[in-house]
Amino acid sequence: MKKIYGFVALVAMLMGATLLLERTVKVAAAAPTGIKSVVLVHGAFADGSGWEAVAKILEKDGYAVSVAQPPETSYAEDQKYTKAAVDAMGGRVVLVGHSYGGSIISEAGNDPNVAALVYIAAFALDEGESCATVEQALPPATKAIKQDGNGNFWIDQEHFAADFAADISPAESHYMAISQVPISTDSFTHKVISPAWKTKPTWYMVATADRSINPDQERMMAKRANAKTIEVNASHVAYISHPKETAKLIEEAATSARSNQ
Repeated sequence: MKKIYGFVALVAMLMGATLLLERTVKVAAAAPTGIKSVVLVHGAFADGSGWEAVAKILEKDGYAVSVAQPPETSYAEDQKYTKAAVDAMGGRVVLVGHSYGGSIISEAGNDPNVAALVYIAAFALDEGESCATVEQALPPATKAIKQDGNGNFWIDQEHFAADFAADISPAESHYMAISQVPISTDSFTHKVISPAWKTKPTWYMVATADRSINPDQERMMAKRANAKTIEVNASHVAYISHPKETAKLIEEAATSARSNQ
C-alpha cells in the first residue's frame, strides 16, 4: 500500500512539474524580445570616454556596448564612424546620442539595424534643421562657444565647467576642458534630411540645468519626436553626472524594442 501511495505522489509531482514548465514556456514565448546591443555616440567638445560609467552599468546588466568615436570633422565623417559602429554589432541595436550626437543619430538611426533611439540632452533635429539653427531659435545660456580661424568651434576653458559640466567634479570638468574636441563648422551647421525619430521609437532625457542647449528647446524636440521623456536636474553632461538614470532609460528603450521589428 505504501508503494502505491508513493507512486501516486511521484506521478502528481511530475504532473505538477510539467504544468509549471508549460506555463513558463508560454510566458517566455509571450514576452517581447528585447534588444541586447547598445551604441553610444558622444557630442561636441567631447569624446567617447565620457560614456564609461554608463557603459559599465549596461555591460553589468548583460548588454553588448560599442562606444562610437565620430571625429567631429564633418557631418559625413561623423555619420560614417557611427554607422560603422552600428554595423559592427551585427544585429539590432539601441542607438544613443548626447548633444551633437543627437544630430548624428537622427540620420544614422535610419539604418535598419537600429531598433530605437535615445537622446540625452541632445539635438533631435527635424528635416532642414541643424544644431546652429536650433540654437539660434532658442539660444542657450552659454556665451562661451567661440569659432577659431580654422572654422572649428571651442568652449572657452574658463567657462567650460559652468556652462558645460557644472555637476561633475572640478578635476573631471577641468580635464574635459583641456582635452575638448572641437566641432567643425560643417558638423555644426549641416542640415538633417530624414529624421529617424519619425519612424523609430524614441526616448529623451531633458537636462533641466543645461546651459549648452536650452532645456525648453530640449522639451520641444522631445515632444515633437513623441519621445518617452524624463527630466533630471543636471548640466549638459547629464550622462556623466547621472549615469544610473541614463542607463535605466537606455535599458527601458532596449526592453521595449523588439528585435524583429
